Amino acid sequence: MERGLDTNVRKTRHMIFKAVAELAYHSKNLKEDIEMLPYELCSMDSSEDWGNIYRERAVIRERLRLALGIKLRPENKPVAVSAGVEESNVAEKYYEPPLLQVIPSACNACPENMYIVSDQCMGCVAHPCVEVCPKGAISIQNGKSFIDQDKCVKCGKCHSVCPYDAISHKRRPCADACGLGAIVSDEYGRADIDRTTCVSCGQCMVHCPFGAIADKSQIFQLIKALMSGKKLIAELAPSFVGQFGNATEAQVKTALKQLGFYDVVETAIGADIGCVAEAKHYVEKVSTKEVPFLLTSCCPSWMYLAKLFFPETIDSISRELTPMVATAREILKEHPDADVVFIGPCASKKLEASRRTVRSDVDFVITYEELLGIFDAKGINPEEVTPEDGLQDASGAARGYGAAGGVASAIEKCIRAKYPDTEIHIEHAEGLAECRKMLTLAKSGLKQGCLIEGMACPGGCVAGAGTNLSIAEAKKRLSAFMETAETPLPKEI
Repeated sequence: MERGLDTNVRKTRHMIFKAVAELAYHSKNLKEDIEMLPYELCSMDSSEDWGNIYRERAVIRERLRLALGIKLRPENKPVAVSAGVEESNVAEKYYEPPLLQVIPSACNACPENMYIVSDQCMGCVAHPCVEVCPKGAISIQNGKSFIDQDKCVKCGKCHSVCPYDAISHKRRPCADACGLGAIVSDEYGRADIDRTTCVSCGQCMVHCPFGAIADKSQIFQLIKALMSGKKLIAELAPSFVGQFGNATEAQVKTALKQLGFYDVVETAIGADIGCVAEAKHYVEKVSTKEVPFLLTSCCPSWMYLAKLFFPETIDSISRELTPMVATAREILKEHPDADVVFIGPCASKKLEASRRTVRSDVDFVITYEELLGIFDAKGINPEEVTPEDGLQDASGAARGYGAAGGVASAIEKCIRAKYPDTEIHIEHAEGLAECRKMLTLAKSGLKQGCLIEGMACPGGCVAGAGTNLSIAEAKKRLSAFMETAETPLPKEI
C-alpha cells in the first residue's frame, strides 16, 4: 500500500495514538476513561457505517490496549479493555514480545493465494486459459471460464495468457509484504504471525488495508516520564526529515523540547562512530581475506534474519554497536542521569532496545507516527514553532544511513578517504526476500570480499513501519538533509 496516503487506517491509528497521549496527560480515572474511549472515538453519529459500529469499537478496544503497551485480550473469555493497565500506568516499561499482533476482529481473512475469473471474462472462442492449464482446472460454464480451486495449483499460466486480463490473482497483502513467510492462517482463515519466523520489521502492518495488524507502543509511559520531571534526551534518526510536514530540523528539535525533552541529538553521531570502525574492519579483515565478508549491523530485522536462518554467517556480522545504541552510550557519558529516547521509523528497534544480550541503554523507542500523536495531543505543530538551535552533530555520510544503500556508501567513502589503495566490493539488499537471497549467496561463497548491507524495509529506514511520508519524498528530503551537514565525512577520517 502506498506510504504517505492519508487512508482511514492511518487516520484511525493517529486517532488512537492521540487519544492515548491525551489519557496520559489528562486522565484522572484511567480505567473508566479507557472503557469509555471506544464509545467516544466511534459514536453513532460519527460512524460511516452504522451496521459495523460494533466491530469498529471492538477493533478500537484492541488498538487501545496495544497503544498502551498491553497485549490483546483473549477471544474466549470476557476481559475488560482496561485490564492490566496498572502495569502500564508507569514512567518506565519495556516492550514485551510479541511486538506485532493480529487483531482478530479486524482481519478480513483475505485469500492467501488464489486465481479467480472476474466479470471481465468475454467467453472468447480461443479460451487460451483452458489450453494452458496443466491440471485441467479451468472449464467453460455458461459461456464463461471457471476455475476449480481444488484442482488449481496456482501456477498463474491462465492469468498470463488471458487477452482481457480477466483472471485475477488474489493475494493476502500482509503475506505479500513479508519476505519470510511469517504470515500464516489460523483455524478460521484469518492471518496469524508465525513467531518462529517473524523478525518484527512491521511491513505486514503497513500493508494490511484493514489495519488488522498493530504493534505495541510506549507513548503512554513516555509521557508519564516527561511529566515526572525526569531528564529525557531524545536521539533522532536521520529519516525524520519531512515526517512532520515542512518543519525544519530546528523546528522539530524545538518542538521536542517543548514536550519536555532536556535535549535532542542526532542518532547519526553513532553512525559516524560505526562507519569509521567498520571501514577499518573491512580493510584489516575482509580485504585481507581473514574473514569472507562483512555484514552491516544497523537493521535489527536484518540481523535477526541472519541469526535465525543463516547461523553460519554470525561471525561475519559486524560487532559494532548500532547507531541507536552507540548514540545512547555517547549521551550517557555526558548525562549519566538521563533516560534516552530513540525516535525513528522502525518497529524492530523497539525490541532491540529491550534485548538482553547487548544492553541498549535506550529506555524508550517511539516512531514518527506515534510522536505525531503526542504533538497533536499537546497542541504542538512543529511547522509553527519558532526554532532555536538546529542539529549539527553528524556527517552527511552518516545521515545517509536513513536510506537503502546509505550504510554501505558511508563505509565505502570512509575507506576511499582513509585507505585509498584498498579495493572495495559493495553489495546491498533491501526487503526481506532480497536480504534472504543475498545471505544465501554469501553462504554459498559467492560474495567473498564483500561489504554487504541489508535493510528489511524496501527503501531502507525511510520506508520503516512508523513513517508518515511517501518513500520517494522521504528519500528526497533525506538527501537534502545530508547536504546541510557541516562535514561530508566523520571527523575521525
